[in-house]
Amino acid sequence: MPTTLRPKFLAPDEGLRLQSGPGRDLVFKVTGDDTGGAFDYFVVEVAPNGGPPLHVHHRQEETLHVLSGRFKVRVGDEEHTLERGAFAFMPSGLPHAFLNLNDQPAEVIVVYTPGGGHAFYEELGPVTRNGAPEPSEVAACFERHDMSLLGPPLSTD
Repeated sequence: MPTTLRPKFLAPDEGLRLQSGPGRDLVFKVTGDDTGGAFDYFVVEVAPNGGPPLHVHHRQEETLHVLSGRFKVRVGDEEHTLERGAFAFMPSGLPHAFLNLNDQPAEVIVVYTPGGGHAFYEELGPVTRNGAPEPSEVAACFERHDMSLLGPPLSTD
């Protein structure tokens, strides 16, 4: 059966650049639009001591592969420290979050399956990028994309 998908080649700095709050830029190498909905693959540039709030995906699996830096990662009741080259699988239905433990920016690769997560960040970025957003507005954005916001970001202690 022939595929309708098209190959895609990108230079190191190319991709769909989206924002997810102060100091968290995402560069999507492919989105669900590119992969027939199968997956998203993106690089997250995480600010020092930054990371997403505790949340849960109701339908997407997520993986995290550390390119640089050191991260605290919580999935369900488990918490681990991941360094360069380490990997985590975060099944849907389990609350999770990660935190850059460095005093400098760090990077991770994230894969969502199925794809389509870029639509969430296209909506969330403008809400969170400039200052303190209204918590109910952020929570509603999560809900519209089959996720729930559960709590604040992880802390360093």
